[in-house]
Amino acid sequence: MVKNLTADTNCNWEWIDLVNPDKTDFEEISQKYNLHPAVVYDSLQPDHLPKYEQIEDVAFAIVRVFDKEIGQDGDTVQDLTNKIAVFYSREFLITVHRDEYPFLEEIKKTLIETNHCKSPYHLFIQLVKEVLQSFEQPALKLATDLDYYESKVFLRNNPNKSLTTGIYWLKRKAEVSRRVLNLSKIVLDNLNREQKHDPYIQDVYDMYLRLLTMYEEVDNGANNLLNIYIGLASHRTNEIVRVLTIFSVFFMPLTFIVGIYGMNFKYMPELQMRGGYPVTMLAMLLITIGIYIWFRKKEWL
Repeated sequence: MVKNLTADTNCNWEWIDLVNPDKTDFEEISQKYNLHPAVVYDSLQPDHLPKYEQIEDVAFAIVRVFDKEIGQDGDTVQDLTNKIAVFYSREFLITVHRDEYPFLEEIKKTLIETNHCKSPYHLFIQLVKEVLQSFEQPALKLATDLDYYESKVFLRNNPNKSLTTGIYWLKRKAEVSRRVLNLSKIVLDNLNREQKHDPYIQDVYDMYLRLLTMYEEVDNGANNLLNIYIGLASHRTNEIVRVLTIFSVFFMPLTFIVGIYGMNFKYMPELQMRGGYPVTMLAMLLITIGIYIWFRKKEWL
C-alpha cells in the first residue's frame, strides 16, 4: 500500500509511506524518484541490519524498531526487531516497512499536519527518535526482570533450571538490543555530519546514549548474575559432596573391620575369644571418635 502523507498539507516536499509494498508499487516509486537498484534491493530484505548510505543527493538508511509482539524465547535481531527502510533527499522522504506503526501516524499528526516539520531531514530525525524510544520500555522491563531473578538467586535454597533459562533469555535480549543500538550509531553519525550542532540530532544522541547505557547495565548485570548463580550451584554441590565424603570416611575403617571378621575362615583366633565382640565394638567406637576429633582439628566439621 502506497500513501502520500503530505498530500493534503502545505509541505513543499513529499512523504511517501509504503506498507508491505508489492513489486509493482516499489518499481513505480523507485522509477519516479530515481532510486538506485542496489539500495532498493537492500530495502526489501527483512533481515538487513542498520546502515546508512549516500548515493548522489539521496540518502538511504535502515533502522530497526523493537517488536512489541516478541515472544518469550526470541533472542535474535530478526526476532526482537523489525526493519524500516528510509530514502530521503531535499524533495522527498520515503519509508518502507511491512507492519503498521502507530508512531508514524503520530508523527504525521504532530509535525506534518501542523506544519512544524521543516524538511525531510528533520522528519527523519524524528523518525529515528521514535525508533529509539521503542527500545525504552523493553529496557525497563529487562531491568525489572533482572531484579526479580536477582532476588530469586540469593533467596532460593535449591538450584532451578527455569531460573537459569530465564536469566539466559534476559541476557540474550539485552545483548541483541545493545548490538542493534550500536549498529544504529552509523545513522546518527551521518545525520550529525549533515548538520553539525543541530539541537534535534543532539537530543536524539542523548536518548541513544541513555538507552545504550541501560542495555549495557542490564547485559552486564545478567552476565554477573548468571556467573553468581552458577557459582552458588557449584557451592551447593560441593557441600553435598563434602557431607557424603565425611560419612564415607567415618564408615570406611568400620567396614574394613567388619569385612575382616566376616570372612568364613576356620582358624580365626579372635572369634573364639570371650570378649572378642565387645573389644571389637569398643575399637570401632574409638576409631569413630578419633576420626571425629581429627576432623574437628582440621576444621572440616
